[in-house]
Amino acid sequence: MAIKLYDLAGAEDDRRFSPYCWRVKMALMHKGLAFETLPWRFTEKDAIAFANSTTVPVLVDGNHTVSDSWKIAAYLEQAYPSRPAVFGGSDSQALTYFFSHWAVRTLHPPLMRAIVLDLYGHVHEKDKAYFRESRTKRYGMPLEQYGADPGKGVADFRAALEPLRPVLAENDFLSGKGPGFADYILLGVFQWARCASPRQLLEPGDPLYAWRGRVLELWGGYARKAKGYPV
Repeated sequence: MAIKLYDLAGAEDDRRFSPYCWRVKMALMHKGLAFETLPWRFTEKDAIAFANSTTVPVLVDGNHTVSDSWKIAAYLEQAYPSRPAVFGGSDSQALTYFFSHWAVRTLHPPLMRAIVLDLYGHVHEKDKAYFRESRTKRYGMPLEQYGADPGKGVADFRAALEPLRPVLAENDFLSGKGPGFADYILLGVFQWARCASPRQLLEPGDPLYAWRGRVLELWGGYARKAKGYPV
């Protein structure tokens, strides 16, 4: 039986923009595991109540149900040890856990300012009131005010990426010679934007631009084929 993954969708079933769901989908591809994605919207809380979760991703693997992208990755590593490792050892896993928190705290805020209104435009009609209300409460201001200067959001996002550039100037992937979960965390950030916003986040000469191209082409171009905007 194929693994099932509840995956955040926009107004269109095949527009999937959750950075956390993208982490898991790339980990599943890395492991070579067959899986089916089920489109889920913000207001469909009842559909995942069985997992004691109100957010996706939620993974169902036979009798096992796991929510939270980090816990899912750790589960896949433990449940399928004979498949290619996404962490490459406990030390690597600990460093990747740090990177996960760094990315959410450092990269997500400026990027959200750049794309929040584009995201709002792509969420399902039944989700719009929830998205507006929850994000207005989270940011302490209306969406239009929070996303009033997307250009500054892009500039701040590019600046926040600076610690990654020396690494990717010398390595094909954040995880070294081959891709790992750190790369999928970062790709999730970029897919969050690409699947919902036409804003150009990187210049061609940026080491991150070449890295993103490599990761988009993994597994037969799985991530690049997702519905989104050109990069």
